[in-house]
Amino acid sequence: MLLVLACLLVPLGTVSTWAKYEIEDTDAYVATMAPLAADPDVRASVADAVTDSVMKEIDAGPLRATVASFVRDAVHSFTETGAFQTAWNAANRAAHDAVQAALTHDSDGAVTIDLAPITEQVKRQLIEEGTPFAGRIPVRHTEVTVMKAQDLSHFRKGFRMLQVAGLWLPAAAVLLAVGGILLAVRRRRAVTATALGAAVGAAVLAAAIAAGRALTLDDLPPDVSRAAAGAVYDALTDTLRTASWVIVGVGLAVALGAWVWGRVSRSGGAGVVEGVSGEGSPGGSEGSYEAALGTPRPARPTPEGASGSGADLTTIDSVDER
Repeated sequence: MLLVLACLLVPLGTVSTWAKYEIEDTDAYVATMAPLAADPDVRASVADAVTDSVMKEIDAGPLRATVASFVRDAVHSFTETGAFQTAWNAANRAAHDAVQAALTHDSDGAVTIDLAPITEQVKRQLIEEGTPFAGRIPVRHTEVTVMKAQDLSHFRKGFRMLQVAGLWLPAAAVLLAVGGILLAVRRRRAVTATALGAAVGAAVLAAAIAAGRALTLDDLPPDVSRAAAGAVYDALTDTLRTASWVIVGVGLAVALGAWVWGRVSRSGGAGVVEGVSGEGSPGGSEGSYEAALGTPRPARPTPEGASGSGADLTTIDSVDER
């Protein structure tokens, strides 16, 4: 039972550690999301969101398509600068704080990212380039929804429990595994079973991550870029996915090592028994008996006129009496 519980806690402990030290920690979360500023799909998604927001606020008349093209090109150009990286990090930090606050304080509102700083930078760039209607672009809050209210209600309790558990679940898994192995009658088999169980649990977690990605992308609204959402999902779950495959590899390696150790131990023991009971048996030669046991064979009583082992037991008794 201890070993079964330990194997069940392996995937849960992996998720709780990830939720505590990568998702809950603001700096770790921002560092995880920072490379996405260079992802072309994410850049295109941000450019589309800012352009749509800007074009809703201005009336360009027959020049609407031209102005929209200028705005989109300007946003794309801005996403390739260091200022966009700074704005991206700031937006993700704010979004992370909003998510944590919503999960902690039972907020019923949706969590959004404000792209107004990016809009302001784009407006300034368009004005410098002399783009028509650029001065009329209002810098308002351009909100991109990160989590809806119903999603927060679903994730709140479970995710908070995982964050509170943190390292306690993997520590409990280790203690249960050690206790089960020490109490087992056949410890080598217990080690093999525990290693295989941990590998299976981690493999199930890796499969769940892949299935979660497919379900997440299938549930997206039609106006959301699947490529950008997939990049974000992969970035957030990269550490969790890597940890799962590491556990699978370590578990299989330990199980293989325990199996090889058992084979070597059995073959070594068989060799010792064969050396004693085979050539060194009483029916074998004197030299092999002495080589196996390190002592000379004891002399057997032989009656007068009898030869070797063919002596009659009655005659031997009479010899002993004499």
